[in-house]
Amino acid sequence: MGNNISDIIERYLKRILQQSQSGVVEVQRSELAELFQCVPSQINYVISTRFSVDHGYIVESKRGGGGYIRIRRIDLDEHAPLVALVRSMGSTISQREAESIVERLRRERVVTDREASMLRAAVRREVLDVDLPYRDELRARLLAQMLLALSAAAREEDDARKER
Repeated sequence: MGNNISDIIERYLKRILQQSQSGVVEVQRSELAELFQCVPSQINYVISTRFSVDHGYIVESKRGGGGYIRIRRIDLDEHAPLVALVRSMGSTISQREAESIVERLRRERVVTDREASMLRAAVRREVLDVDLPYRDELRARLLAQMLLALSAAAREEDDARKER
């Protein structure tokens, strides 16, 4: 990794995340910008490009005077990665976030290409034809249940394999 400002900010945030018992940190954009002598948009850039769902993070932000950025690490437990992921999901999820999660699971071979294709199809806004915020709530519940079903099926396959 180089030593440009984005790399330095990323390393700093990952270090404080690692030190956090809960795997969650809350930071203020303006304080970070001051600390690293950069513009707040630089902080936004680092967070949006290096702390996205497909990199294993969920980011929530609240703008305004007391605004903060909350970064939560999503660890995929090697024994129950889908259950860990469901636990870390909130009660709402956008189509983009859902697709990022599915892509990460496909890339890390937690789900097959075929399963990923089905998951993506089920969470599309054209399929979930209800108004916001209900659509994002419905998408989160659907995705969570599908991931838990896949997890249960994988566990059953593992148990059957052990019995042979």
